[in-house]
Amino acid sequence: MNGELTWVRSSYSDSSGGACVEVAVSWRKSSYSDGSGGNCVEMAACPGTVHVRDSKDKAGPRLTFTPEAWAAFVAFAAAQPVD
Repeated sequence: MNGELTWVRSSYSDSSGGACVEVAVSWRKSSYSDGSGGNCVEMAACPGTVHVRDSKDKAGPRLTFTPEAWAAFVAFAAAQPVD
């Protein structure tokens, strides 16, 4: 883990600050990322979802998978031949 926590406020929280619940999401960089900051993918696991983003564009688009879909994707990617 890289120590970065992003806090997400529940969509059920009201605008006056009451009835709030926040969840911390910790992003982890892929072990296949190179040391110079290129080819990086980060993921954060939450109950029921796995979030994926490009570490070079942390505010950019993110993908969200169910844990089962993420496991299937990782298994498929691992089975592919390396050039």
